[in-house]
Amino acid sequence: MDSPTYQRNDALNSGMFVPESRFGIWFLKTETWAVHVLKRALSDLECLVLDRQPRYATIVDVGCGRGRSFRLLQECFRPTRMIGIDVDGAMLKIAALETAQEGLVIEFQQTTSSRLMLPDESVDMIFCHQTFHHLMDQEEALAEFHRVLKPGGLFLFAESTRKYIHSPMIRLLFRHPMDVQRTAEEHLAMIRDAGFDVPARSISYPYLWWSRNDLGLLERWFGIQPAKEREETLLNCVAVRR
Repeated sequence: MDSPTYQRNDALNSGMFVPESRFGIWFLKTETWAVHVLKRALSDLECLVLDRQPRYATIVDVGCGRGRSFRLLQECFRPTRMIGIDVDGAMLKIAALETAQEGLVIEFQQTTSSRLMLPDESVDMIFCHQTFHHLMDQEEALAEFHRVLKPGGLFLFAESTRKYIHSPMIRLLFRHPMDVQRTAEEHLAMIRDAGFDVPARSISYPYLWWSRNDLGLLERWFGIQPAKEREETLLNCVAVRR
């Protein structure tokens, strides 16, 4: 079995990222995260890809955490090279161990999303799942994604909005930089301003049970449907690099 490759950015500026709480680190190990958050987001994003190609050769997961996305990305998009980015070195060591046990060969970089150690126009797809709400340098990260993606490359973005991140339960259990959180519309505007096209058919606003204040209990127990007019809690979109 090949050993994973590992790079560390010596100019690492971890101050641009708010680390997860103890509860958050534990939650990343659960099947609830793997099935109801990660897998469901990727399934939705896969449906939002227009003009799909048979293969996306080089895929980068920014904020890869424990690396639980890589098997799913391989099954969906058949890459020949996968790169995991995270600022947390301890998390990357776990990801390297667990992906190697699955027989996956992943390259890992310990760096921030705004300082990728990759050449210009060298990546076919960037997967960014529930990472942006930890970043304080969001515009810089988007500029970096635009730099490393090939023209026509895809940016798969799955993110919680300000409505969700500012909710009392999330404030209590997790850690985030509160002053940089955005609505779904603000996220889309920022992505477009960074040089990406986001077709209307490539946008989804899932209203999953775990993103609601009542955890979906009113609908599950009493059949009360959520209001159609609401501030969205989640945004999934597939953007194309111009």
